[in-house]
Amino acid sequence: MRLGITLMLVVAAALVAAAPAHAQRQSLADRVGSLEQQMYNNSSNQDLLNQINQLRQQVTSLQASIEQLQHDNAQLKQTAQDQYLDLDSRLNRLEGGTAAPALPAVPASAPKAPAAPAKPAAAATSERPPSVHGDPGSLAVTGDERTSYNVAFDALKAGKYDDSAQLFLSFLELYPNGVYAPNALYWLGESYYATRNFPMAESQFRELLSRYPTHDKAAGGLLKVGLSQYGEGKVDQAQQTLETVVAQYPGSDAARTAQDRLQSIRLGQQIR
Repeated sequence: MRLGITLMLVVAAALVAAAPAHAQRQSLADRVGSLEQQMYNNSSNQDLLNQINQLRQQVTSLQASIEQLQHDNAQLKQTAQDQYLDLDSRLNRLEGGTAAPALPAVPASAPKAPAAPAKPAAAATSERPPSVHGDPGSLAVTGDERTSYNVAFDALKAGKYDDSAQLFLSFLELYPNGVYAPNALYWLGESYYATRNFPMAESQFRELLSRYPTHDKAAGGLLKVGLSQYGEGKVDQAQQTLETVVAQYPGSDAARTAQDRLQSIRLGQQIR
């Protein structure tokens, strides 16, 4: 009996003695596992850091590319703006130089016209004789008509556009079907156009086209309809009218000016 109890005590003591060693082995395994996990985490972090650095380099490269593109775009816009201003300036000079062809020739039996001013304004300088079809003898009664026309035209040449508009209106009231009526309608429209009264200008140019569609000023009148529409902000209508000028009067000064103005409008739309 005593011997059995003694054996049990010995086994218990042995188990107690063995417990710290097992616990020690368990603790060491945990520590090794923890270190392995930490090493794995450090490796993952390093990979993540490498990826972040690569992304930073890519962002820096993209920013440099964007800045270069912005610079190139700014240069292109400036170039387009310069071309637009240059083209617009040349068109304005062209319109100013060709807007006013020459005073009509004095009919055979009419008195001489007053002398033109020594320094004509840029708006109008001279004018070709009107194209007249019919009985030449009917020109014999145009003496007073020519005098009235010259008074209005001189005001236009002097840049007195408000005065010239009133004078051309008076002329058309006195001579609604006169030899110089088509020219008066054209220059009345020019008087309004010069003061940026585009609706009134368009109205006069349209009346010219309606009454005298085959007159030598018809091409210029249609061109001015388009330019007046553009001045009114009717860009689409203006483009259609200018395209009609190009198609209807190919090779003419009006067609070339219309083509240049179309290019100017399109370029202006692109750089806005």
